[in-house]
Amino acid sequence: LQIQDSRPKRHTAPLRQPGPACTIERAMPATQHDRSRSPRGRASAEADAKQANDTRPAKSDLELLDGHSAKEIFENTSSFTGLTYDDLICMPGHINFGVHDVDLHGNFTRKIKLKMPIVSSPMDTVTEAKMAIAMALEGGIGVIHTNMSIEEQANEVMSVKKFESGFIMDPVCIPPTMPLSELISLREKLGWKGFPVTEDGKMGSKLLGLVTKRDTDWVTDGSSTVSSIMTKLPDLVTAPEAVNLQAANKILRESKKGKLPVVSKSGQLVALMSRADLQKNADYPNATKDKNKQLMVAASIGTRPEDKDRVRALVAAGVDAIIIDSSQG
Repeated sequence: LQIQDSRPKRHTAPLRQPGPACTIERAMPATQHDRSRSPRGRASAEADAKQANDTRPAKSDLELLDGHSAKEIFENTSSFTGLTYDDLICMPGHINFGVHDVDLHGNFTRKIKLKMPIVSSPMDTVTEAKMAIAMALEGGIGVIHTNMSIEEQANEVMSVKKFESGFIMDPVCIPPTMPLSELISLREKLGWKGFPVTEDGKMGSKLLGLVTKRDTDWVTDGSSTVSSIMTKLPDLVTAPEAVNLQAANKILRESKKGKLPVVSKSGQLVALMSRADLQKNADYPNATKDKNKQLMVAASIGTRPEDKDRVRALVAAGVDAIIIDSSQG
């Protein structure tokens, strides 16, 4: 019994011993690469390579249109997939609209709208009051991290809310008996230059005057009291309690004053306006503000039972949104 292999026969060339160097060179492709180290030789090789690339056939339009257009990705109402930076590769191309037609408005929540859809992370190395202020001024919003005490986080929120506003409803007031040395310390701590002076140093009491840095520039006696150096009420420009924001802004412009106290008929301080806020409004037209013209800010909390107390403190400080931040999901 004979068994034949039905597979096709493979013809192999007999092995040959390596020949002289000239035989190997003839077996190489006809194109020779110039290995000269001279500048003239390299320049000639680069010119040949450029010419070869220029004469290569151009790709067709179908080959260049691989992937999806921005309109297909971002205007697809049937897609509910979130994308990150690593999911997209943006290729250069032509647009059929002007830059002025681009609208970046978006929603942070259902009720908080952003003119610049950028949110800073609630990390202790990223977002505290300074970052949240910068984000809100540019049209975004910052989320203040929770890696601090309840009081500290509430103070960070208050710093953002008081940074810029139309009517400052709860300005820091000082009593007339405060010594100059204590006033200077308070000014350095808060970063503000002017303070209203009231009878008991509290908001809502009778206004006595206003003290600014200009009043203290030439005073050297640290034991001097605020009452001896402040600008007294008869010399102040004030606004009535019923004044609206537009009229108050007009008074500030015409008077060229830095602060405008708003007082009731009985002389009690009910609000304060700052000239610096008008300048900031002009510099940051896209700022994220609430209905009271205050910058908006968010804050993060954990999932522990004691975080309920943190939420209460943050709400009392004026926070606009609460973010639940848990590293464990």
